[in-house]
Amino acid sequence: MFRKTLAALGIALLCLTTVGFAADTTTTQEQQEEIDKLQQEVKDLKKRVSKNEMKTGLDRINFTGDFRFEANSFDMTFDDYYDGMALQRMLVDTLFYFGATGMPPQSPEDVGNLIRENYGDYLYYLNNVVTFDWLKNAMGQFPPEMQEALLGSLLPYTYREGYDYKNELLYTNRLRLQLDAKVSDSVDFSGRLSMYKAWGDSTGVQVFNGQPTSINIDGTTASVPNSDILRVERAYFTWHSPKFYLSVGRRPSTGGAPLNLRANEPRGGTPLGSAINYQFDGATLGWHISDKSTVRLCYGIGYESGFGNGDVLKSPGDRLEDAVLFGVNWDIYNTEDTFLQVQLAGAFDVTDGFNGLVVLPVDPVSGQDVPPFVMRYTPSANLGDMSWAGVVFMQRLGGFDFFGSLNYSNTDPNDVTTPFGGLMSDPFEMPTSQDGYMYYLGGRYTFPGGKNNIGIEYNHGSEYWINFAHGEDSLFAAKTAARGDVFEVYYFHNFSKRFMLKLDYMHYDYNYSGSGWHIGAPKDLGSTPILGFATPSKIDKFLLGLQARF
Repeated sequence: MFRKTLAALGIALLCLTTVGFAADTTTTQEQQEEIDKLQQEVKDLKKRVSKNEMKTGLDRINFTGDFRFEANSFDMTFDDYYDGMALQRMLVDTLFYFGATGMPPQSPEDVGNLIRENYGDYLYYLNNVVTFDWLKNAMGQFPPEMQEALLGSLLPYTYREGYDYKNELLYTNRLRLQLDAKVSDSVDFSGRLSMYKAWGDSTGVQVFNGQPTSINIDGTTASVPNSDILRVERAYFTWHSPKFYLSVGRRPSTGGAPLNLRANEPRGGTPLGSAINYQFDGATLGWHISDKSTVRLCYGIGYESGFGNGDVLKSPGDRLEDAVLFGVNWDIYNTEDTFLQVQLAGAFDVTDGFNGLVVLPVDPVSGQDVPPFVMRYTPSANLGDMSWAGVVFMQRLGGFDFFGSLNYSNTDPNDVTTPFGGLMSDPFEMPTSQDGYMYYLGGRYTFPGGKNNIGIEYNHGSEYWINFAHGEDSLFAAKTAARGDVFEVYYFHNFSKRFMLKLDYMHYDYNYSGSGWHIGAPKDLGSTPILGFATPSKIDKFLLGLQARF
């Protein structure tokens, strides 16, 4: 197109010049001005053509991205509870006393005195005798009524009075770089690099506080404040035909509907956001039933047991199976104004956690304080299977967007427990199958002119509700994982098309402990429960954010 325009201008310039010479060898001032104007247009067109040819030749990848700054404030309430880690320590110490004397102690002071007098033997006991299996067998030798009496005698010494906690200012920076490329007519590539950090911390490893967001695992490295390292959050190619496509790589599995409304972004992930919000590697086979409907078969790996875990050195009975993810995701009806999606998903041979780095303050077996050093957490058992079913409906009417989502979860455990517990069970209990549910409602209004949005959301999760939301961008704890109620109201102001302000308030009201965890039995927070780590019953979170998109 540019070359044709150049040719036409050249011919016009030649004609004007020829006519000028034929009519009169003396060029008038008006003709000269016209010639100068045409010559300048030719120069401008040459520059434009040169820039486009250079871009076509050199720019194989399209870069976009965003940078976000947020200031957060937290106010938390912790109710009275019994310290489970302290109880574990007292139990281990009491068994040492019983083994040394052949009789139960009269008081914790007696146990302490014996340990001080025989400290060398005590250290040998901790380092060479105490294991989780030994502890289970030792407790199993006592009749149930004696176990109950023993724990009951120790419990009063582990009582902890409730308290409040405030973090008045927590600043974060998040940088995301989006990469898109056309590999061929039938193959596309997409990737996203992310850096997400709290101001003043680039360690990459956190001290474990009982929340899933405080352990650095594969599914959260770019979704929870980590460090100033730029990480690969997504990287996958898509091989497509008019009806079918195959996509392989690190999946676009965070920010799915309806969570994109509260982020003021287009739908960011394929899965139903209230059930799966987690980075993982896998593949998707999709079928475009029509221009408004797509069904997908999704496969992924949550834990690879045979690489990096010393599996080859273990006996066959100690080797773990891979944790495999599988799902069916169907956009039943997807238009600019209406979205209806259903999803069935499962996680098979789920382990007691995933490979990660963490600083554990307490040994979960002995209850002893642990020196603050970074350790690699490695799963120890396959706990069983989990499955989900969910649906979301979103509708736009004029300036209003509203949605509703209903979700169901189920656990199918193996007869296995670990120091942290089994699938929805405590360490010394045999797990049983549990069902959970969660519903999520919300709406948003966009004011005339499109510069301002205001939204409100509410979700409720039951006692045994569990999802894969470790990568949800809610900072302290994923709101969609809450076993209780979460209320949120937010406001966006768009200073320009690519620069906006966000104000947000969230109120968590937890009914049960363990939100976001598939390990351990939920505890009623209103009943002064035994908790391994203190769990807030209420959280108020305030946020002010600024985001620039480029």
